[in-house]
Amino acid sequence: MAEVAKDLTAGTIGGAAQLIVGHPFDTIKVKLQSQPVPQPGQLPRYSGAIDAVKQTLAAEGSRGLYKGMGAPLATVAALNAVLFTVRGQMEAILRSGPGAPLTVNQQVVAGAGAGVAVAILATPTELIKCRLQAQSTVVGSVAEPGGAATAAVKYGGPMDVAKRVLRSEGGVRGLFKGLVPTMAREVPGNAAMFGVYEALKQYFAGGTDTSGLGRGSMIVSGGLAGGAFWISVYPTDVIKSAIQIDDYKNPKYSGSIDAFRKIFKAEGVGGFYKGFGPAMGRSVPANAACFLAYEMVKSSLS
Repeated sequence: MAEVAKDLTAGTIGGAAQLIVGHPFDTIKVKLQSQPVPQPGQLPRYSGAIDAVKQTLAAEGSRGLYKGMGAPLATVAALNAVLFTVRGQMEAILRSGPGAPLTVNQQVVAGAGAGVAVAILATPTELIKCRLQAQSTVVGSVAEPGGAATAAVKYGGPMDVAKRVLRSEGGVRGLFKGLVPTMAREVPGNAAMFGVYEALKQYFAGGTDTSGLGRGSMIVSGGLAGGAFWISVYPTDVIKSAIQIDDYKNPKYSGSIDAFRKIFKAEGVGGFYKGFGPAMGRSVPANAACFLAYEMVKSSLS
């Protein structure tokens, strides 16, 4: 139980650090993923990540970059506690003996197992976050007297999204819309992330004993591990976002396979990499902060 408590505490603080550093990048990623395909002869709403940042700041101010943060912040303790605690328990099962270091392959298995648990918990949070982040893109903007443009708002906040989904989108089942692609993202993504993290730590340490690694090595290992997560699963994340913001009454997609086919038909391979730059730009510093905070807190509790 002592190890579980350490993982719970360290995972919670690590997740908070990850969210604070990375949320603005995530907002831009979702805006780029969710913008409608332009009609022939028309330009897309956002020409790229920088343009999305500029338009967001102009219409919503700096708070627009943190839109949707309430939902993941409210559950960051649970999400990261589950991720690191399940991973820790799987490590205990996979060890050949008490205190024995795990191989990279064993860390891959532990990460995949943790991903299953996280996907179930993360799906409702992801749905609420994506609805809030994408609403100005989906709904559009309205002109104020004098010509100024402001983002049109559909939802008043995380609780408003949850209430509307529960009331008019099938109850609790509606909050789990996108569970399949979320699972398809979290399982291989976390397998890749923890495998790369362990491989880099062992490389920097020159062996399996990584207890003496400095902060610089942990920052690099955590940052590159986060990058490995998105490189391995990014198209799945695009499909997840598309399904979760899809209109309930007049859906564009009937499921993950249908979303894949329609996105590919309309936009080709590039359609599965919309927002990839912001995702990678977020992942490296955010995961570096997460792993560093996790390792430091857990070490201080030992």
